Amino acid sequence: MTSRRRALAGSALVLASALLVTACSSSGSGEATETAADAPKITFLYSPYADYAPFFLAEENGYFEDAGLDVELVAKGGSSGETYQQVSTGNITAGGATWGAGLFNATKAGASLSVIASVSRIPESGANPSPLIASDASDVQDAADLKGKKIGIPGDGGFGIYSVALALESAGLSVDDVELVNLSPGDIPAALANGSVDASWSIEPISSAVIAQGIAHELLPIDYQAGVELGAMVFNTEYVEKHPAAVTAFTAAYLKAVNELEDGGWDDPATQEIIAEYTDLPVETLTSIALTTQDPSGAIDWEDVARQEQFFRDRDALEFDGDSGIEDIYRADILKDAIALQESGDLASSKK
Repeated sequence: MTSRRRALAGSALVLASALLVTACSSSGSGEATETAADAPKITFLYSPYADYAPFFLAEENGYFEDAGLDVELVAKGGSSGETYQQVSTGNITAGGATWGAGLFNATKAGASLSVIASVSRIPESGANPSPLIASDASDVQDAADLKGKKIGIPGDGGFGIYSVALALESAGLSVDDVELVNLSPGDIPAALANGSVDASWSIEPISSAVIAQGIAHELLPIDYQAGVELGAMVFNTEYVEKHPAAVTAFTAAYLKAVNELEDGGWDDPATQEIIAEYTDLPVETLTSIALTTQDPSGAIDWEDVARQEQFFRDRDALEFDGDSGIEDIYRADILKDAIALQESGDLASSKK
């Protein structure tokens, strides 16, 4: 049975409760380990989107196992806030989540979180994996028409509202010029179809589906958010401090999968089948939608992260004064060692 099937065997709530009982083990209690193989299991919280494709490949192609790691991928049912909470308390070892007010607030509050690497970002050009779309039933034909209109966002503290703000800014507007409506991704098609909102932030494969069905149309090319940092890999800090070799090996296995995808892996039928299984998408859909990108080196654009933090500061979404200190919890040393291990081509050396 694969780790994914084990993780999906029960509800997220039951899983969280079970992990809470064994939190000491998950967060890496005990003496520090010298090799990756000696470390406790790494549970990794992910969303069932193609953004997490490298983790799916690293698991199914045996890269984590090659590095001597015991890894379980756990599908989450909630927001990025769930990731920060579960990882910082040690219920889950690590996870991927978008940058946003929740992460900045948790960082300033001293949560047990360490940022390891970038997970995804918006492409510099081409198709937009997270476009602003308008209902075909509305009179909105371009972003300038959005003044005074209702726009759906998935909450006020994450990437969705930041993305919408960038789109509006490109048309000389701001979020103060529109009416924001909380709208979960799954409710986007119905809301656009019945006129509950005039436009909405969206994400693949929802955006492609509603456009194909004649429910909505894309308003802008990707330029307004090209290259924006979307997600990061975070680990429980206690685990990182006690088991750095395991975190390094995990990151190296992830980077190996990223590089394979960058080198044409997306066109490999076997790879497509793996990603399709984890995302519950037909291969035909997976290969037709716009995709986020991953940096082969895991590098983070900290200037872009600072801009995102400033946006949430300006919206009074941050619960502190001054900077969050997000760069202070970045483990550049772990990423540097992971890059060296990945480039060596010998993940098994982390077991020695």
